[in-house]
Amino acid sequence: MFGIEAYYLFDGGGVVRSKSNQYPNTSLIQIEGVNTKEEVAWYAGKRMAYIYKAKVKKNGSHYRCIWGKVTRPHGNSGVVRAKFKSNLPPKSMVSVEIESESSCTLAISKVILASYCLDAERLVIDYLSDSAFSLYTQIFKTPKKTMKTNSKLFTIGLVTAWYSSNIGVLLLNKYLLSNYGFKYPIFLTMCHMTACSLLSYIAIAWMKMVPMQTIRSRVQFFKISALSLVFCVSVVFGNISLRFLPVSFNQAVGATTPFFTAVFAYLMTLKREAWLTYLTLVPVVAGVIIASGGEPSFHLFGFIMCISATAARALKTVLQGILLSSEGEKLNSMNLLLYMAPMAVVFLLPATLIMEENVVGITLALARDDIKIIWYLLFNSALAYFVNLTNFLVTKHTSALTLQVLGNAKGAVAVVVSILIFRNPVSVTGMLGYTLTVFGVILYSEAKKRSK
Repeated sequence: MFGIEAYYLFDGGGVVRSKSNQYPNTSLIQIEGVNTKEEVAWYAGKRMAYIYKAKVKKNGSHYRCIWGKVTRPHGNSGVVRAKFKSNLPPKSMVSVEIESESSCTLAISKVILASYCLDAERLVIDYLSDSAFSLYTQIFKTPKKTMKTNSKLFTIGLVTAWYSSNIGVLLLNKYLLSNYGFKYPIFLTMCHMTACSLLSYIAIAWMKMVPMQTIRSRVQFFKISALSLVFCVSVVFGNISLRFLPVSFNQAVGATTPFFTAVFAYLMTLKREAWLTYLTLVPVVAGVIIASGGEPSFHLFGFIMCISATAARALKTVLQGILLSSEGEKLNSMNLLLYMAPMAVVFLLPATLIMEENVVGITLALARDDIKIIWYLLFNSALAYFVNLTNFLVTKHTSALTLQVLGNAKGAVAVVVSILIFRNPVSVTGMLGYTLTVFGVILYSEAKKRSK
């Protein structure tokens, strides 16, 4: 893995110093999102670049670069020591606040530091603005047109992988639980969580895709456990609903997540949205009501399970914002999955043994008759992890808003593909209801963006 990450200089001094001496050849750097000595270990040996703008134009660019390297931790709060090829200028001793991925490009006149794991020629520029692109070509000698083309192809590949894994795991769940006759949704969910546990550990601990973040307190552990329990409920109920409902109707109900998010946010945090935001939820709910009335394969129990899964998904989002709101407790989605997935296995194991008796023996018996069931389960479980992985990567390389827009389109694509594969009957009323729901979700996203 390779990529750029934004950092800012340590506030209150940029060089190592004691009471009477200072050492300008060693700089102190605070890495954003890193708060402990253990997390610094991942960055040891990584190269860094201090970028600044000079008055004199040289080699077609006003920008200069001083390369450096992380040498060791400094203290226990995530600060590192770094040595640069030449001492950093005094103007670098400032604190640059970076509030979001997009705003970090504004800091280029002050300081941008970047680390990467592979060779510089393959470095992906995610955070440098167009005004700084000449600096990139000066350092890496890569043509701008080629760079942009490669970036577009990479993003298209990521989005394609995200669509394929999302739609693939949904359709395969439907096939296993409904068409194939594997009627064990809790066990299937446990297989998903087991795969997520193993693959998350491999991705973070071995492949170093992201720095490993540690659980710092017992309170944080219980908070993550609560999130994991709600996560389990949402996934299990969603899988149960697929036994009784077609994918098209399942997606229509799932599109009401913004409605439940707004309700839970108001009930639990008393957070009020603008009246226009609440107004956009009317077509979301109305569309599901219309789709329910016109659904030829409507099943009451499956509908209740699908609504419950959607509500649990929204509850998890709101709870995550409440429980992991402090800076020291925030985890990126990859690390959160690393801790939630094993907890989910612990929750699901007794539920599987009690509610789906002898499921392992039945699965082995099915495998003796048809070995493909084992491959289906393995492939499905791996896909469940790649849904989370591609979700993280698409958000990182685009934005949360882009992911939301793509998610709306993904639901429509899943509906079309499922109808073509499973040939489930659809009605004009049902499709109109689903279209109205998607239209309401788009309006809701636009209203939220404007209110911010």
